[in-house]
Amino acid sequence: MTALLEWIFWLSGASIAYVYAGYPLLLKAWRRVRPNAIRPQAPEDLPPISIVIAARNEARALGARIENLLALEYPADCQIVVVSDGSTDDTAVVLAGYSRQVEAVLVPAGGKARALNAGVARARHDIVVFADARQVFAPGALQELVAPFRDPSVGVVSGELLFKTGDIASTVAEGMGLYWNYEKSIRRDESAIHSTLGATGAIYAIRRSTWTPLPPDTILDDVLTPMRAVLAGYRSVFNGSARAFDTPSANVKAESRRKVRTLAGNFQLLWLEPRLLLPWRNPVWVQFLSHKVGRLVVPYALVSMLVSSVCLAPWSSFYAAAFAGQLALYAFAFYGAWLDEHHQDARASADLSSRLARVALTFLVLNASAVAGLWMFALNKKVWR
Repeated sequence: MTALLEWIFWLSGASIAYVYAGYPLLLKAWRRVRPNAIRPQAPEDLPPISIVIAARNEARALGARIENLLALEYPADCQIVVVSDGSTDDTAVVLAGYSRQVEAVLVPAGGKARALNAGVARARHDIVVFADARQVFAPGALQELVAPFRDPSVGVVSGELLFKTGDIASTVAEGMGLYWNYEKSIRRDESAIHSTLGATGAIYAIRRSTWTPLPPDTILDDVLTPMRAVLAGYRSVFNGSARAFDTPSANVKAESRRKVRTLAGNFQLLWLEPRLLLPWRNPVWVQFLSHKVGRLVVPYALVSMLVSSVCLAPWSSFYAAAFAGQLALYAFAFYGAWLDEHHQDARASADLSSRLARVALTFLVLNASAVAGLWMFALNKKVWR
C-alpha cells in the first residue's frame, strides 16, 4: 500500500511539474531546433478586411469602440460589421448613428456563436478580423494582425491582449496579469514551432476559407476556430505586435466565473472536435495534450498528491514536509483571497507574503475553475450536443 501511495504522489507531482514548468522549457528547446518564422507583409500589400463584432447590450461601450476602429486608418478597405445579439438597450440607436461607416446586423438573442455566424455571412472580404465591444486596439494593430497572412500556410493570426492594472487595487487582477504574461510566453513559443492552441478572442483574424459556421452554443470560438484551421492544414500564429487593451477582473468571483466558462469551453472543445486527440490527425498533438489537456488534469493531480502525502506523512519526514508545503500553498491562496475581499492592494506592498499570495491565489482559481468547468460542461452537455 505504501508503495502505491508513493507512486501516486510522484506521478501526480511529475504531472503538475511538467504541465507548468517542464512543457514551457520543452518549448524553449524545441523552438531552437525547429524555428518556423512567418513572413511579414509590406504595408502596401495589405488586403481589404472585414471586422466583425458581436455585441449584446453594449450601448455604453460601443460608440467608443467604433470610434477606436475608425481612427486606426487601415490603408486598405475596412468593412465594419456589428451584430446586435438581441440587445434590449440602446445598441441599435448607437449603431444608427454610424450607419455610413458600420453595417449593423440585428438578430434575435441566440448567443455569441450565432451572432458571429451572422457577421461572417455579411463579411465581404477574404480576411475577417474578430473583435469585442469592450477592448480597444493600438494604432497599428490591424496592420500587424494582417501582416502574417502573406504566408499562405497561415490561416489564423492572434494578437496580444494587454491588461491595464494600474487603477485596480486587486490581488487577483495582479495575479492574473502575471499568469497572462506566462501564458503569452507559451503562445509565442508554440507559434514559433507550428501553431498556437487558440487565439485571443479580443483580437484575432482568419482567412475566410478556414471558417466553418460555429455550433450554436459554442463557448470558445477563439479556440474552436483556430484549431479547426490547424486540423485543415493551416497554421495559427501569434503576433505580439498586434495589440488590444483591456482591464482584468477586479475580484476573485468575477475572474472565477470567466475562468470556469473558459475551462468548460475546453471540455466542450474535446466534445466537438475529438480529432484533436488523434496524433495522426492533429499536427500539434504534443502541444495540445501538454497545454490544453494537461491543464484539465492538474486539479486532480493536486488532490491525489495531497491525499497521498497525508497518508505517507506518519511514515516519512519527507512526505510530512511535502504535506506542510502544500498546506502553505493553500494558506497563501486564502490569504490572497482575504486581501482581495478586503480591497487590499497587494501591489502596494513589496513583501514576500503578498507576492506569494498573488501567485497562490491565481493558481488556486485556475485549478478550481477547471473542476467547476467540468461540471458546467457535464450539466449542459445535451444543450451543446
